[in-house]
Amino acid sequence: MMKLAELAVLYQEKLSVLYDEDEVHSLFLIALEEVLGYTKTDYILKKQELVSDTCLLKLNSILIELTTGKPIQYIIGHAQFYGLNFKVSPSVLIPRPETEELVEWILSVCSSQFADSSSNLNILDIGTGSGCIAISIKKNLPKANVTAVDVSPEALATAKENALLNDVGVTFIEDDILTSKLEFPHIKLDVIVSNPPYIKEDEKAEMHENVLANEPHTALFVSNDRPLIFYEAIADFALKHLSDEGRLFFEINANLSRETIQMLASKGFSDIKLKLDMQGKERMVSVKKS
Repeated sequence: MMKLAELAVLYQEKLSVLYDEDEVHSLFLIALEEVLGYTKTDYILKKQELVSDTCLLKLNSILIELTTGKPIQYIIGHAQFYGLNFKVSPSVLIPRPETEELVEWILSVCSSQFADSSSNLNILDIGTGSGCIAISIKKNLPKANVTAVDVSPEALATAKENALLNDVGVTFIEDDILTSKLEFPHIKLDVIVSNPPYIKEDEKAEMHENVLANEPHTALFVSNDRPLIFYEAIADFALKHLSDEGRLFFEINANLSRETIQMLASKGFSDIKLKLDMQGKERMVSVKKS
């Protein structure tokens, strides 16, 4: 038998080579919630509680997998995003807090700019992965028509599961935006959003090893010589399919914010807005079709 406080120390000892102290504590709390249903407050109040053998076995099993560098979201099979639960697997990126900020921005713009037409908004998410952006938007704008595309059949299968899990209706389509066959002959889109691959190959060295070893590289990386390849393709697609007042939203590489803005301006987009994430990085951009 072991007390919760002792288990917390064990997590720190085993994982300190991979993560800093705060990160290890966060991982421990996620494991506790998964196995015992305990919140952070529960842990503080029950530190001296003995853990049953069954639960100890599960918590040790999670710890063993964590020591390999595998992200905890893949170990437990799900992640939280914008107050919703999403199934995740190595075929999709783990949803990030910065992307929650992008969703928040889109919802805020939709409620102000499109307040009169929110019942028939047409929204497209390109490179949907787990479906976290599309599903979160649909959950908060239930009357909007939301479509999501991805090149990966495995990612789309996960996204469809997540739409069912969160009880929303999103249309999912397999499509490669670089050679897109996608057409919207009878409607114009009010919002196009994308969090495409944007990390350059030469930026790999700055990344955490557990991301490199576990998350899908096709969803992360672009070549050094054409780092904006997806942004350019999506911008061209947006020029063709956005409504007159429609907006395009991107999550971007903070190191390429100026280049991204210049590219969008050169294609004739207007009302260019750059937004910082919670860490102060230039992480999001929105433009309007002129």
